[in-house]
Amino acid sequence: MRVAFRAPDEVTDIVGTLQRAGHETWCVGGAVRDALRGNAHLDWDLATSATPDIVQRLFKRTVPVGVEFGTVGVLDKKGRMHEVTTFRRDVKTDGRHAVVEFGASLDDDLARRDLTINAMAFDPSSGDLRDPFDGQTDLKRGIVRAVGDAATRMREDRLRALRALRFAARFEFNIEPATWAAIKESAPHLTRLSAERVKQELEKTMQQVARPSAAMEWWWECGALAVLVPAVADAPRERFEALDRLPMAELALNRLSLLFLGSDPREVAHAVKALRFSNADGAWISHLAAVQAEIGAQIAAAVAPGASAPGGSALGAAAPSDAEIRRWLAKVGRTRAAAFFALQAALHNTDAARALAARADEAAFRDPIEVADLAVDGEDLVAAGVPKGPAVGKTLRHLLDAVIADPAVNTRGRLLELALTAQPAKES
Repeated sequence: MRVAFRAPDEVTDIVGTLQRAGHETWCVGGAVRDALRGNAHLDWDLATSATPDIVQRLFKRTVPVGVEFGTVGVLDKKGRMHEVTTFRRDVKTDGRHAVVEFGASLDDDLARRDLTINAMAFDPSSGDLRDPFDGQTDLKRGIVRAVGDAATRMREDRLRALRALRFAARFEFNIEPATWAAIKESAPHLTRLSAERVKQELEKTMQQVARPSAAMEWWWECGALAVLVPAVADAPRERFEALDRLPMAELALNRLSLLFLGSDPREVAHAVKALRFSNADGAWISHLAAVQAEIGAQIAAAVAPGASAPGGSALGAAAPSDAEIRRWLAKVGRTRAAAFFALQAALHNTDAARALAARADEAAFRDPIEVADLAVDGEDLVAAGVPKGPAVGKTLRHLLDAVIADPAVNTRGRLLELALTAQPAKES
């Protein structure tokens, strides 16, 4: 079968070099799938009869990406790397890692792939499409289907269950019944996956899927969420729906933070550590979850819609005062404030929540909300007579409370006066 799309010239050049040397070579994987859907794709991977040593000899600029598995990275003339992998078949698998052998045919190579929509090959030299599992039809019908026997595919590599859910959500496809049954059967065995792989799938879902709520619903329904991320297994469905209100253009970290927002902070802290989040990302997610546990109910009350006013317009609850917003900001922290209140707007989805986010954004960089914003520091307090030691820190926190309540008192004179007034009288 011939198709109308073309591969980039740089990819066609790599394919041509291998074919002229006598080695059958095809474009495979996501680039072929996306080209059939009319979407441009920069990362074109190739499958070839050439072994890794031959590939390395034919091209000057290569990277040994995974030579033991048959993969060599070839840099095109623009410096973009394309993975070139020798045709292979699985000899043995432990549910995640396979022992492969080379010398296979293209059809053997395609048969070991996960989904029909990912098991097509394209020859840019001739325009031919090889589609032994009818992936093109599944693309047109909007179906995610495992290659061959679904249960066997999932047993070979447990990651395929999560990949299938991600692709179905990303393309808004249905999951073929036998494939869904195999995914559900796989759920108890997903503990074989490394924490890093699970985290990567969560990140890819948040980065690639316009409506991640669909993916998370499937994770929950098949049992994967309870097995892999128990901290959010009992999350209300409204939290999943709120994920869709944060666009993909935003940092995936915001969506991940929202996924955990409202769960027990201790469980969240354990989850981000177990999933091998970086220290920075884990601290970010954990902190927002902890703040949500402390002030989330207050915010919910402030942004909840009220009764209906005459004429039918919706009334919000009493708007929070500026001082109350500053107190919330002090708990969140200036650097996390924009993210935290954007999550509140997505979670509650009310005009009042969006208005609160706008007010918080403005106040975070206008008003004093941290000790460093005070017009005095510890040395000033000691010089004025505050005893060295714990009293200094306690006094600074007292002054911050006063400034949050009324920023007008944030002057050196007023703060020193308040500091000395707050000190206990000395015994005579």
